[in-house]
Amino acid sequence: MIRSQKKEILQKINEAIEQTKSSIFAYEDMTRAIAPENSIGRISRMDAIHNKSITESALREAKLKLKNLLVMKSNIDEKSFGLCAKCSSPIPIARLLYMPQSRYCVHCAR
Repeated sequence: MIRSQKKEILQKINEAIEQTKSSIFAYEDMTRAIAPENSIGRISRMDAIHNKSITESALREAKLKLKNLLVMKSNIDEKSFGLCAKCSSPIPIARLLYMPQSRYCVHCAR
């Protein structure tokens, strides 16, 4: 992998980190506890609880993505950067630019 490609990937990683941090902040705000004293009705409360659980799932995914992005950023100067963690074949640059947190090639990610 050439230096300009790594620079482009690093830029994508940094952009994805900022976007993911923003998403995490928003998800954390949406997953606050639903106060029982709010008179929103039984059905509305059940809907709010359901939406909260979906948002909590999205929050967990965003935190995992952030963790993987930070790992990729810290490993960008390693010789193994851009190689699949499972089969050691090169990960296509387009995949790394689209999903900078990718540690696996398309075949192994399935």
